[in-house]
Amino acid sequence: MDTYHDLISQTFDFPTQDFTVQNNELRFHDIPLMDIIKKHGTPLRLSYLPKISSQIQRAKKWFADGIQKTGYQGSYTYCYCTKSSHFSFVLEEALKNDIQIETSSGFDINIVRALYTKGKISKQTYIVANGFKRERYKRHLTELINEGFVNCMPILDNLEEIEYYHENVREKCNLGMRLASDEEPRFQFYTSRLGVRYADAIPLYEQKIKEDPRFELTMLHYFINTGIKDTSYYWSELSRFVHKYCELRKVCPTLTTIDIGGGLPIQTSIQPEYDYAYMIEEILRTIKRICAEEGVPEPNIFTEFGIFTVGESGVTLYSILDEKLQNDKELWYMIDGSFITNLPDTWALNQRFIMLAINGWQKSYKKIQLGGLTCDSQDYYNAEKHIYQVFLPERKNTDEQKLYVGFFHTGAYQESLSGYGGIKHCLIPAPKHVILDRAEDGTLTDWVFADEQDSESMMRILGYQN
Repeated sequence: MDTYHDLISQTFDFPTQDFTVQNNELRFHDIPLMDIIKKHGTPLRLSYLPKISSQIQRAKKWFADGIQKTGYQGSYTYCYCTKSSHFSFVLEEALKNDIQIETSSGFDINIVRALYTKGKISKQTYIVANGFKRERYKRHLTELINEGFVNCMPILDNLEEIEYYHENVREKCNLGMRLASDEEPRFQFYTSRLGVRYADAIPLYEQKIKEDPRFELTMLHYFINTGIKDTSYYWSELSRFVHKYCELRKVCPTLTTIDIGGGLPIQTSIQPEYDYAYMIEEILRTIKRICAEEGVPEPNIFTEFGIFTVGESGVTLYSILDEKLQNDKELWYMIDGSFITNLPDTWALNQRFIMLAINGWQKSYKKIQLGGLTCDSQDYYNAEKHIYQVFLPERKNTDEQKLYVGFFHTGAYQESLSGYGGIKHCLIPAPKHVILDRAEDGTLTDWVFADEQDSESMMRILGYQN
């Protein structure tokens, strides 16, 4: 009999640094997941804080090694873009690693102020303020600048935004400018709706920034929706951007920095599929080569990594409630949660995550479909990234122990997309959320950030209770 353990070991180079099996139960970063399930139940949302710091340190090392190897003359700065996960425990863990912040909303500034009050950031912390800005956002940024947050940097997204700062900023201020990148050919539109047209960059600087002593244009920014990938599209767009930096640098001596938007990918399969060090070295070589050709200094580099920072810290756990054979070949395992409400990326964007059984690794396996609890026909998961199938250990109603399944690297965007603590499809409650950390001696600690949403909170939100 081939077991589920045999299947995973034969399909992948398993075990890995992150995933191991002991006594036929899965461990994630040596966390005994079955012990966590026995203590907290399912469905369960886990956030493992040490992974956030380790991701940041990995990226910093890749850039440091790449700079040394290529002889790159600029510096590197790591920013965390808050939109990937706004939770306080995420920001506070990330900020332990000497990083800066990228924002995209006026409400982000409330978070900035809270972090400052708690001593987590200072007035010297970079606040790279991206996005199309309504009045609230521009007003909050202006208030920070006037209060002495010397590295609060509005990134101009359109030609009119600068007018607000002309009228309201009193202190000296660094500005950035976002360029509108061309989208990947498969997109339904050609150029990003965000940012300034390439042709407008120099006129915007010369007509509205250059002569005002309050403002210095110090950063040029671009963003690629697909993230940093080894494709002809990515290299073409990066080269185009660097050439524009060189053109603008020749007339704007204060322009010292570029922000490479669009982050590094996370692992969505057990096997590593991405050569991070190679990609970063090639980015540095590309910038260095073009700057040498153009005769301008190599810029300092900012990156804004969101999914990469927090994505691999997240886990979502379910139990299998029952199975249903709906025809002669489609076997459904019904989970005690919902993909639409708990993992909306899988439904809206066809995102794949690492999916593994938590227990039952000694059992034989079956091809199955995973079904969620909502009444929507789209609430299912039936394909892994590497194959258009899902396999899990077989189960029987007479089993002494339920079968549990985990989705890994789910730490970014899920709450932002589905809403947190509100009303979800078919009133499926938000799962219990537990934070995992390690003490200085390595001992695993856990605490409840939020219990599973209860009926009282739903009734209050819906207006049935005051």
